[in-house]
Amino acid sequence: MPIITLQFPFPINDSVQVGDTAYYTNDANGTNLIRLGPITEITRAINQMKVDILPQLVGTVDTALTTSSFILFSKTALVNTSGLKGYYAEAQFKNDSIDYAELFLVGSEIFDSSK
Repeated sequence: MPIITLQFPFPINDSVQVGDTAYYTNDANGTNLIRLGPITEITRAINQMKVDILPQLVGTVDTALTTSSFILFSKTALVNTSGLKGYYAEAQFKNDSIDYAELFLVGSEIFDSSK
């Protein structure tokens, strides 16, 4: 598949990785997303990204992408998962101080991981 080089006037998002899928839209509401293809190379020093465009887009992407196009990316759900996995978690908080103490905030993440 042919490679297209995207040059940005601003830093590329830190979460973008090689292998993510690039999309674009020229629609102000973002309702018409078009998949470009997998990202093959990222050069953060010069804000550049190379994408292996899909065969059906060959010859059309060069005219469809403009300086006002919104470029976005998605990650594959098979590889990019995070958090604890299992059926339960248990946490215990202790304060050994004799002075008054208050726990301000506790956060957690819950998701279905056993399917």
